[in-house]
Amino acid sequence: MNHQDLPSGSSPAPVPLPHFPSRWQAVLWRNWGIVPAERIAGVLRCPEELLCQAAADMGLEKDPGVHPKWLTHGYLTIIRNNWHLLPYSQLLQLLGWNADKMAYTLKEEDFFWVKVGKLKPDCPEVVYAPLSEAQTRDTAFLKQSLQTYIPADEMAYIDRPFAFLDRFAAVPAGGGKPKFEINFIHSYCASCGDVLGNADQVDPVPENLLAQYASMGIKGVWMHALLYLIFPIPGAEEYSDGCEKRLANLKRIIASCAKYGIKVYLYLNEPRCMPLSFYEKKPLWGGYEVPADHTRTICTTRSPEPLLWLESAMKRLFTEAKGLGGIFCITMSENPTNCFYNVRVHKCPSCSRIGPAKVIADVISAMERGMHAADPEADMIAYDWAWKASPEDSSEEIICFKKQVMDLLPERVLIQSVSEWGKITRVGGVEQYLMDYSISQVGPSAESLAVWEHARRHGKKIAAKVQINNSWELSAIPYIPVPYLIQEHLDNLRKAGVSGLMLSWTLGGFPGGNLELLNASPEEIASAKYHPELAERVCQAWKIFSEAFREFPFYISVLYTAPVNYGPMNLLYLEPTGYRASMIGFPYDDLTGWRGVYPEEVFEAQFKKLTDGWKEGLDVLDRARDMVKPDEMPDFRELCTIAEAGFCHLYSTCQQIRFVRMRDGGADRGLLRNCVEEELKTARILHDIVRHDSRIGFEASNHYYYTLNDLREKIVSCAYILKKLS
Repeated sequence: MNHQDLPSGSSPAPVPLPHFPSRWQAVLWRNWGIVPAERIAGVLRCPEELLCQAAADMGLEKDPGVHPKWLTHGYLTIIRNNWHLLPYSQLLQLLGWNADKMAYTLKEEDFFWVKVGKLKPDCPEVVYAPLSEAQTRDTAFLKQSLQTYIPADEMAYIDRPFAFLDRFAAVPAGGGKPKFEINFIHSYCASCGDVLGNADQVDPVPENLLAQYASMGIKGVWMHALLYLIFPIPGAEEYSDGCEKRLANLKRIIASCAKYGIKVYLYLNEPRCMPLSFYEKKPLWGGYEVPADHTRTICTTRSPEPLLWLESAMKRLFTEAKGLGGIFCITMSENPTNCFYNVRVHKCPSCSRIGPAKVIADVISAMERGMHAADPEADMIAYDWAWKASPEDSSEEIICFKKQVMDLLPERVLIQSVSEWGKITRVGGVEQYLMDYSISQVGPSAESLAVWEHARRHGKKIAAKVQINNSWELSAIPYIPVPYLIQEHLDNLRKAGVSGLMLSWTLGGFPGGNLELLNASPEEIASAKYHPELAERVCQAWKIFSEAFREFPFYISVLYTAPVNYGPMNLLYLEPTGYRASMIGFPYDDLTGWRGVYPEEVFEAQFKKLTDGWKEGLDVLDRARDMVKPDEMPDFRELCTIAEAGFCHLYSTCQQIRFVRMRDGGADRGLLRNCVEEELKTARILHDIVRHDSRIGFEASNHYYYTLNDLREKIVSCAYILKKLS
C-alpha cells in the first residue's frame, strides 16, 4: 500500500489556526519535545538548528528532551495533533511508519478512523519558509502571550509523560476478600491495536502493575485479540503474518500474570471480517458488502467452514496457550463480523432465513465447544452488548430477544450485561433510555435484572460490565472521586446475585482509586488513610462529588462528542468551523452534536449544576488542608489533584457550551471575553497539574488526550481571541 491508498473521506479544508502566524510553526509547536527535532526538520525540510531557534522565538524550551515512549506508546496523540496539519505523506514521515501500519491503526486501533471523523482533511504539504514582517510581529505577540501566562520556570514537566509506568507497586491489603467470584480489568497501559504482535517490545502487563493489581484483589486482565492473527484460516495463511510471534507473546503474558495469581482474558469479536481479496479465495465465507469498511461480513450459514474454523481455532488456542483464563465475545458490534452484527442491515438471504438469535448463538456455541474441549475450566463469557433484533425494539422486546439467544446457548456460557443498559433516566427533566455504561447513573437497570434472572433460572452464571474508576463521562483522570456512587452500584449488584464483574472497558484500568471499594467501604478507606476528623471531611467531599455527578447530562453522543474528555485543550473558535464532532476524537465547536437530546439551555444548566456542586466539594477539601498531618499529605494531595483536574474538564466543558451558544447567538463581546478568560485560567490550572502528574490526560485506547504544548496552545489562542475581541 502507498499513502495515496489510505482513506480520506470527504477531505474538507483543515480547521483554521489563526493564532499561529504560519502553518509550519503549528507543526513545530505541536511536535516539539514529542518527536525528535531532527525528524521534524526532515518533514519541514529545513536545518535542525533553524527549528531550535524558531521554537525559542515562539517561547518554547530550546531543548525539552524527547521521551522515546511517545513514538511507541503515544502515537495516537501525535496523529491527532497533526491530522489537520500534515498530509499522509508527511505524517508517515513524522511517525517513521509505512502506509500499511497507518491503515491497520485506522481500522483496528479501537475504531480510530471513526475517532478522527472518518475523513482526512485536505492538508497541503507544509515546509519551512522565512517569516514575513507581519508574521514576525505576530510571532512576537505569540511568545509574549505564552510568557505572560506561563513563566519560563513553569514550562518543563516535573513528572514526565509515561512516568506513571514506573510507579506501580503493591498496596496494603484492604478490608477483606473481594466480594465477586470473577473480576477482570483492562490493563492500564495496554493498547487496543495488535497487542500481541508487539508485546515483546511494549509490555501490556508490566510486573509492577500486576503486583499492584494482585494486592487489590484483581483476578484477571483482558486485552484485544484477533483469532486469525493467532491461528491462520486454512488456505488463507498469508493474512496471518506473525502468528507464531503472537502466540509466543501470549504464552509469555499468561506466565507473567500467573505469578501473581491473575488470569488473562481475550476479547474476541469473531468471526472477524477480512479484506475483500480474502473472499476471492473463500467465496462461501462472504456475506454482504460493507463499503465503508472495504470488506464483507462473514456468513456463517452458507458453508460450515467459518464455524468449524472458529471451533478449531478456539480448541488450538486453549490447548497451546495453557492457563488462559477465558474469553469474552461481542457478537453484535460496530465491527463487521457475522451477517447480523448490525441490526440495521439484514442483507444476507441465507442468514435471514435463520434469524439473528440462532446466528449469534451458533457463533458463541462454536467458540464454547472448542474452548471447553481443550480446557473445561476456562470461562466462556457471552457479552450481550447491543443484542436486539431490530433498532426499533422496545426494552421488553430486547429482553425477549436476549432470552431467545440464551435459550440456544450451552449451560456453561456465562452471560454478561452492561449493568446500566436500559435504565430510564430523567436528568434535567429529559427522559431517555440509557445506552452503554455510566458512573453518574447507577445500575443495574430493570432490563439487566430481567436478563440475569432468566439466565440464572437456566443454570447460567451472570456477570456485570461496570466502570469502577472512570467512564467516557470523564476519562482523562485515572478515577472519578465519586466512591458513594460506586458503592451504591456494587451493593445493588451483590443484592442481584451477580457473580462476576468486568471492571472496565479500555478506560478505567488504573490500579487504585475506586478499585479499593472492591474490598472496603468509603468510610473504611478514609479511616485507613486519615485521622478521624479528616476522614470525616474527606467522606463529606466524596459525598458532594457523588451527588453533583448525578447531574451529568448522560447521553451517548454527550459521552463521545462533547469536549469533556479533552477539557481545556479543545480550542475556541470565533467563527464556526462547520466540522461535526467525532467519537472521542475532535470535539470542535459542534454544540448540536455535543448535546444530543438535551436542549441547549438544559445542557448548559446541567453542567453548571454539576460544576457548582463539584466546586463545593473542592471547597470542603480546601478548608481541611490545615488539619492534614505530614504522613497523610501524599494521600490528601492525590485526592486534591484528581478532584481539581476533574473540575477543570467539567468546568471547561460548561464554558465551551456557553461560548458557542453566545457566539452563535450574537452575544455582547464583553460576555464572550469573560468566557475566554475563564477558559484561559482553567487551561493554566490544568497545565500546572499536568506538569506534576503524568497520569492526567492519559487513557489506554487514546493515549494522551493532550500534551503541555496543547494546553499552551489553548492559552495563546485565548490570548489571540481576547485581542480580537478588544
